[in-house]
Amino acid sequence: MRRLTSVDLGYPQRSAGEGHPQRGEEKGRSGGTSRLWHVTLSVSGAEAPLKDVRRALEQLAHDHPFLLTSRYANDHAEIRYWEEARDLHDAAAVALRLWGEHRASAKLPPWEIVGLEVIGRETYHQRVAEGYGPHPAVPVGVHPF
Repeated sequence: MRRLTSVDLGYPQRSAGEGHPQRGEEKGRSGGTSRLWHVTLSVSGAEAPLKDVRRALEQLAHDHPFLLTSRYANDHAEIRYWEEARDLHDAAAVALRLWGEHRASAKLPPWEIVGLEVIGRETYHQRVAEGYGPHPAVPVGVHPF
């Protein structure tokens, strides 16, 4: 059985005094109403050295601090993060471009996307509360899966 290793990449931060939006709605970058979406992107492909996969995911997190957490093995990885978007279609479109657009800059393995889940903030919190959703990221460090 393959083991996944986790890379904790932080949690979205709010500035002091910033309230929690009602029902998952926030003002978007363009001024319109947008929502937070929890994205899980799964990628897979030919085996690559674990140290190279880890370094690439850390570089991706450095370039894009919105990443929540990454788990990886030598032939697959899972990336979780929050995306701010008007609707599910926009959030999914951004997620589907993430791996390919940053393959060269982060030196990501030439893996393909094999899975994508995009869920609204309320659904995410409901799943966690019921005990079957993804657990919030561990604050600091690298953790075995």
